[in-house]
Amino acid sequence: MQLKYLRNILPTQESLDKICAIAWSPNNLKLAVCASDRVVQLFDEFGERKDKFPTKPVDAKVVNLFLFGKKSYVIRGLAFSPDSTKIAVGQSDNIVFVYKVGEEWGEKKVICNKFPLQSSVTCIAWPLEGPIIVGLADGKVRAAHTRNNRSQTLYSTDSLVISLAV
Repeated sequence: MQLKYLRNILPTQESLDKICAIAWSPNNLKLAVCASDRVVQLFDEFGERKDKFPTKPVDAKVVNLFLFGKKSYVIRGLAFSPDSTKIAVGQSDNIVFVYKVGEEWGEKKVICNKFPLQSSVTCIAWPLEGPIIVGLADGKVRAAHTRNNRSQTLYSTDSLVISLAV
């Protein structure tokens, strides 16, 4: 296999603008990138930016600087649904939001599922079949079922979950 550099999809920044998460859609037509500004940018298969949407905190009304607030969370992971029409966003403020991004570019981005959790999300994966799998800072691996908005613990340990793979 030979790899070929094509181009940068995001311009170089003068400040620290860390890329928090990147995900390819299963149909290979969409790339989602989220930087430290908490905005998910969507690119087509050629690297052209087609859409973007801001993420939301778990509760924007609570302004506790140590726990939650409008800018007090970090995106920890992105995962596309098997049909590439939804994207799960795992956040450090103990929640996973599922946004409907649609099949075509420019469709309205709406939250269709919310999964409040007991701990901060560390990683996320969405297999081709089954629920969203979420790794947490408290050592639990949870399954988030989009059909009934419920989650269950699959595995528990005493150390945080570093990564997940499908």
